[in-house]
Amino acid sequence: MNRKLYLSALACLTLAACASAAITSQPWTDSSSTAPWTAQPASTRTVGLGIGGSVLADGVTFAGGVQLLTPTLSPLRSLSDLKLVGADGFVTVSDAGDLILGQIKLDDGGKLIGLDQFRSRRLSLTDGSPITEKVDGDAEGLAVLPNGEVLVSFERDHRIWNYGPLDAPRLPVSAPRPVWPFNENGGMEALAARDNIQWRVAGEDGGTWDCTRVTCTLVQLPPAEPLKDSQYRITGIDRDPSGDGYWVVQRSYAPPLDARARVRHMAEDGTLGPVMVELKLPGTTDNFEGIAATKRGGKTRLYILSDDNENPLQRTLMLAFDISR
Repeated sequence: MNRKLYLSALACLTLAACASAAITSQPWTDSSSTAPWTAQPASTRTVGLGIGGSVLADGVTFAGGVQLLTPTLSPLRSLSDLKLVGADGFVTVSDAGDLILGQIKLDDGGKLIGLDQFRSRRLSLTDGSPITEKVDGDAEGLAVLPNGEVLVSFERDHRIWNYGPLDAPRLPVSAPRPVWPFNENGGMEALAARDNIQWRVAGEDGGTWDCTRVTCTLVQLPPAEPLKDSQYRITGIDRDPSGDGYWVVQRSYAPPLDARARVRHMAEDGTLGPVMVELKLPGTTDNFEGIAATKRGGKTRLYILSDDNENPLQRTLMLAFDISR
């Protein structure tokens, strides 16, 4: 076993020892819903940031974390993005083509302690048939417009589709997307709504665009050479609830298990600010691909979500951070 693999394995064992016991999530039982959702079983256990590895900037505090535990072949795997809906609700999408809803559980102090009420539905093609092939269903980005309409960006077959409101889904219709020759697995990884007619797109290999219902405009040109896996690449974006710019999560990965993450603010012109959260071994880290932002108690509350790639060596984690700014 090489040194890096040894340290990674040691970190996993340490984190497992520190994690809490699993708690079964409260099931979704809303029989009044007319939308085609299917309840999904799951459980969670709380996790911390571990010992070492994490670096939080001044004004940033950790506000709890959980690991999602699911049965084998559950649709609650490979989760690729995250947005908030309603009162402590969230929506996420998987790179297998599933849309998932759930509820965030907070303690009396507002700390993240669990996730429950999971339900899912399969995304469809334009003819109404469910997505069955990876090339059609590699969903990576997710945006919820203020009017409730859901936008999903896909890799491989690069496109953005509008599925209508969450509570009244319809057949998808195409939405404008950047005219750019994205690599097969390096496309529109990050998607965020600005308002009902505008959204921002960030490419995993670099580049940022602002889109409307008519066209997309370049904000920052992708680099001449696509970013490498070992470099920090934007994998999730959400609008700053203050209305000033965006929040992004970046990921870097070097085999076999060196996954790192950073959280930064993005200005309107696409410029990235200082690192506010940094996660790396030997602390809690994974393949973080989703971010959601809201206001809570006068602070900015950020949630980040990891994609386990259906890999037994990875985990689905949601971590919360509060930022005073």
